[in-house]
Amino acid sequence: MKALPLLAALAVSLVPAAAVAEDQFKLLVIAAPSTYHYEYIPVARENLERLARLHGFAVTWTSDGTAFDGDLGQYAAVMFLNTPAETLSEPRRRRFEAYMRGGGNAMVVHRAAIIPPAAWPWYEQLVGRSFVNHPMLQTGVVTVTDKSFPATFGLPDRWIWSDEYYVTANPYKVTIHPVLNADETSYDPTRIWPGQIGRRMGKDHPEAWYHSYEKGRVFVTLLGHNVEMYRDDRYLQHLLGGIYWTATGRGQG
Repeated sequence: MKALPLLAALAVSLVPAAAVAEDQFKLLVIAAPSTYHYEYIPVARENLERLARLHGFAVTWTSDGTAFDGDLGQYAAVMFLNTPAETLSEPRRRRFEAYMRGGGNAMVVHRAAIIPPAAWPWYEQLVGRSFVNHPMLQTGVVTVTDKSFPATFGLPDRWIWSDEYYVTANPYKVTIHPVLNADETSYDPTRIWPGQIGRRMGKDHPEAWYHSYEKGRVFVTLLGHNVEMYRDDRYLQHLLGGIYWTATGRGQG
């Protein structure tokens, strides 16, 4: 009877390597600290890596863009997490453009959707909307406009959420498919800092969307300002759904 543990150990050691689960895909996340976005980084990293372990994909994390010097083709998707895209050097921008033209995919989260006008028009078109301004962080209602999209699975039809509800414009006339919308009647779009003018977008105020760009998929969510959001299960499920669709193209009903 004492030999059983040894036999069990030997049996485990003889399991073929092919039987060990492999990562389904690789995700590159760039999360660089900035003046208003830095506390979220360790919390976001911990929870995204936890989701990766749970759902069988790999995460490569970079804070300075050095990963863009290597082979981007190994990644199913690149996530810009609260990171201004103009921080990438010109050579790294060109490599990312080539990645998208070769069938790569991108996910853009909150602050990463903001880029100065004309700083990188190609990236503005990738995002699909251009930033105008935002009111102060407030509690409001986010509504689901596409229940068939994975980034909305697990969210209620009307979701009470607190964030900076970005106001955007569409100078490049990009067609997007909204999946979340901000209900402007649920907060005050004019509550803004002195010297700025609060703007309303009306009923058409997308907060998350997807579209095709170059030869790839793009998912954008404008939600995700502060650190506590990256501990919120519903927000993390929102991100996970975006990652899953962006990397695989699957999951839509």
